[in-house]
Amino acid sequence: MNLPNKLTVFRIVLSPLFFVSYFFTEWTGCCEIGSIVLMILIFVAAELSDLLDGYIARKYQLVTDIGKVIDPFADVLIRVTYFYCFTLSGLMPSWVFLLIMYRELGITFLRMLMIRKGVAMAASVWGKAKAVTYAAGGIMGLAYTVFFRLQPSIDFLPALRSMTVAVFILGALSSVLSFVTYLRDAASKLKS
Repeated sequence: MNLPNKLTVFRIVLSPLFFVSYFFTEWTGCCEIGSIVLMILIFVAAELSDLLDGYIARKYQLVTDIGKVIDPFADVLIRVTYFYCFTLSGLMPSWVFLLIMYRELGITFLRMLMIRKGVAMAASVWGKAKAVTYAAGGIMGLAYTVFFRLQPSIDFLPALRSMTVAVFILGALSSVLSFVTYLRDAASKLKS
């Protein structure tokens, strides 16, 4: 297994660890600061591994078929984990989470169909917009969570919460639009 694929597997392993660190204090009643630090470290490590695995794979020509499959899977797994945590804690509206989940499951199904046809699905503009809003939503959701746990009475928290929810909604809308573009593209390729 090459380095980019190891980084991708590392991101998969980090997903349940983020979940545990997010709810650790709630479950145990202790270690609030340790839980927050661990949660931030896992988030940063996951996002950096996402940047590094693709960069290294392309720069050193280490792109593999398995990497093409597990990298998007790892991306979805870690981000859905963040969003599930935010939904359970009441920050992300459940309808937003469901739209994102349906999109991700739909894209996974489309990718499987396309792989059977020997066709790779290229990223669309809406797919890139979705990725940016997912990343922004993850960062903002984590920031809100950290500030809320450390100082729940900070004056700017209601504004940060509103902005975070707005970014979550943008993420859901861009995810739906990207799914429609992928679906249209896949339909034309599957017909031929």
